Amino acid sequence: MTNPTHYNATDIQILEGLEAVRRRPGMYIGGTDIKALHHLIYEVVDNSIDEALAGVCNQISITIHADESVTVKDNGRGIPVDIHPEKKLSALQIVMTVLHAGGKFGGGSYKVSGGLHGVGVSAVNALSEWCEVTVRREGKVYFQRYERGIPKAPVKEIGSYQGEETGTSTTFRFDPLIFKEDISYRFETLVQRFREMAFVTRGVTIRLADEREDKQMNFHFEGGIASFAQYLNKNREVLHQPIYGEKEIDGIGVEFVVQYTDAYAESVYTFANTINTIDGGTHLTGLRTAVTRSINDYARKSGMLKESEANFSGDDTREGMTAIVSIKHPDPQFESQTKVKLMNPEVQTYVQQVVGDTIAAYLDENPAAGKAIVQKCLTSARARDAAKKARDLVIRKSALESMTLPGKLADCSERDFTKTELFIVEGESAGGSAKQGRDRHFQAILPLRGKILNTERARLDKILGNKEVKALISALGTSIGDSFDIKGLRYGKVVIMTDADVDGAHIRTLLLTLFFRYMQPLIDEGHLYIAQPPLYRISYKNQISYAYDDAEKDRIVTRYGGPNKVSLSRYKGLGEMNPEQLWETTMNPENRTMLQVTVEDASEADRTFDMLMGSLVPPRRRFIQTHAKDVRNLDTVA
Repeated sequence: MTNPTHYNATDIQILEGLEAVRRRPGMYIGGTDIKALHHLIYEVVDNSIDEALAGVCNQISITIHADESVTVKDNGRGIPVDIHPEKKLSALQIVMTVLHAGGKFGGGSYKVSGGLHGVGVSAVNALSEWCEVTVRREGKVYFQRYERGIPKAPVKEIGSYQGEETGTSTTFRFDPLIFKEDISYRFETLVQRFREMAFVTRGVTIRLADEREDKQMNFHFEGGIASFAQYLNKNREVLHQPIYGEKEIDGIGVEFVVQYTDAYAESVYTFANTINTIDGGTHLTGLRTAVTRSINDYARKSGMLKESEANFSGDDTREGMTAIVSIKHPDPQFESQTKVKLMNPEVQTYVQQVVGDTIAAYLDENPAAGKAIVQKCLTSARARDAAKKARDLVIRKSALESMTLPGKLADCSERDFTKTELFIVEGESAGGSAKQGRDRHFQAILPLRGKILNTERARLDKILGNKEVKALISALGTSIGDSFDIKGLRYGKVVIMTDADVDGAHIRTLLLTLFFRYMQPLIDEGHLYIAQPPLYRISYKNQISYAYDDAEKDRIVTRYGGPNKVSLSRYKGLGEMNPEQLWETTMNPENRTMLQVTVEDASEADRTFDMLMGSLVPPRRRFIQTHAKDVRNLDTVA
């Protein structure tokens, strides 16, 4: 790798000190839960990615060791180690121990950077039990160790090497005094993050190894985000080859890909300096505007959209569209420090220009693809009109609130939505038990009869024709799809409560598909939960215990003296419990266990729902064959 000389101690600027990180970790990494734990790794890797964006690094490896320590190694330039002119300390020590110290503020060392706030590696150091950094630079190897952010000795030279290989290796172990929960790194979570990162950092190899379970994954995509689109659409029927464009305007790099499929949902992902901007921003607005305008222009020019017909709306042109836009900006402005929304106004103009020109040229050169896309939009426009009429029937406004609520809903008396809970219950018998067992003050019950429609394989107009879906929309008060409004939500907790068998799991998955595709803010804002009814009832003399899994059952049985001493029964369904048992085990806030539904990785969730619930059978069959040996508690069905 080349080693530009313009990166030394004078490039390290100091903005403020490093107090309070240990006292208030939430301000720097979002908390002390499992999400924040993974954030430690992301902050260190972001430094290596910044080197890759500068064109001086193409290898990054992340290793989780058996003791939960983590090593992040790259072949970048290596953090400078010479003495800083103001602080009279090694630049390495300043980077590792001073907040907002780094080479990303002056603009000389990094043209583009993801870790723009400069709090990353020093915050990780402060929240680590210990941290060790090894730097290879200019033929010499340097080392420093820190404990809870404090250097144990000055930076020292510990060796030399031959050749041009440079880079930084950081090993740290999270501090159990800060991360007090019993948590550890999830390999799958890291896989999703680094796969995404490799897609948007074309040509860089990212290796992830987990020594705890002897697992390893390598990511390298020469196709960049075009490969990302193909990966997302692996289980869908595509209408054409990916439309890809890339251009730099006024020092801002714009890269995008668009591909239409037979799906009904839109799958769009946006990145700014490799950061996944999950709330979009100006680059997303530019992309959507250009797509809609280009398709309307082509449809008019080709005569497929008649003069008497209205232009396609943005909703019409987004159905079934998979799109990714990635921008590289020397000075990105984000809505907040969490970097979830890009605010630079000029980006919208540049993205619109690049996307518009590229799509217009592609449609002119590929009339078959153009026809397929316009036909898709025409069908979408007609279905959307039908859906609007159906939706208006479902969500009719009324002066009397009770008139719009479904008859099967057993509502609660509390009107403060932050205190209320809606249980969506499988079956009439379980619904009856739940209605009798609940606390009527704050718990509402909506029983569903049978399985709702698979919303992954249906347009909204058909979905709105389903009685069970209609009842659910009316009960929630939020509407659905494009007109979804979280402000109308009538219940602070929406709880899916199904049997612990195959049918129950299927109904739960159908409901999750509906919420993910058409009511995702419910998930994003933490309102959706899954109830955990017990699997076993264990009686011993006059004592009754409940077990929620096999391990808990075995512990209770052992405590009572073994299988011969107890009476054990397995619940097949919620309807087998009487109202008191259902309340005590599954609905009572003091005793129950509920899982909150979250989406850590939207692109992976999108792909998984598409694979499991979509129209193509082979991907689903492959998934079942791959994971068949991992299944637990699968009921045999006659």
